[in-house]
Amino acid sequence: MVEFILPEESRVKPGKRHRAPEGIPGSLIVEIYRYDPDQPQSPRLDTFELDPKTLGPMVLDLLIRIKSDSDSSLAFRRSCREGVCGSCAMNVNGRNTLACTRPIQGLGNRIKIYPLPHLPVIKDLIPDLSTLYRQYASIEPWLKADPAPGTPAEQRQTIEQRHQLEGLVECVLCACCSTSCPSYWWNGDQYLGPAVLLQAQRWIRDSRDTATQERLRQLDDAFKLYRCHTIMNCTDSCPKGLNPARAIADIKQAIARGQGNTG
Repeated sequence: MVEFILPEESRVKPGKRHRAPEGIPGSLIVEIYRYDPDQPQSPRLDTFELDPKTLGPMVLDLLIRIKSDSDSSLAFRRSCREGVCGSCAMNVNGRNTLACTRPIQGLGNRIKIYPLPHLPVIKDLIPDLSTLYRQYASIEPWLKADPAPGTPAEQRQTIEQRHQLEGLVECVLCACCSTSCPSYWWNGDQYLGPAVLLQAQRWIRDSRDTATQERLRQLDDAFKLYRCHTIMNCTDSCPKGLNPARAIADIKQAIARGQGNTG
């Protein structure tokens, strides 16, 4: 059997323990990944004891409480608190999710929080999404409309055409799906990943876009698209309930048929 041993500086070690104040029951144990690349210390797992009765309902609420009351150096992203911006994506008890929409209830009395997996860590729970944003830019995520002469300037859609975009426009680019995908872990420098491919399908499907064939040609690549092996991790992990695997399959079908705007 092959045995893999991480370098000593890469192993996550036990960190500080922040006990609940005397007289306050700390029945909720929260373990949080801590790492600062500007410091020589290895990554560590800090432990916080909290009284769940004093917390808001979501994982983001306990993180804000910890940062406010226990350790102001804790770093994480947040913005909308409504599952709209995708900023607070992280791994909670082994599952990628949005901290602002993941209830504490149901997680048990011990919660482990890590940054999104297989990405460089900027600090603590903040992953480096630079590669994903470059890939997103590469699909040219904007409307390309070159209407025929005499076509009205206003680009209209029927209700049915707009319905074709449902399940695509709701994506908030949180990267929960891409960072749950083994193909993206191993080929993230070339494979675009579920999040970006779902966004690509959003523009391929748009009835107003006239660059469908150009978009499909750009995606018809052994690594950009066909590293997907349909294991469905992406769909299972999407906190918005979307289906990136279906979007990828639709792109493959459109390329095979030589046409876009698939239904």
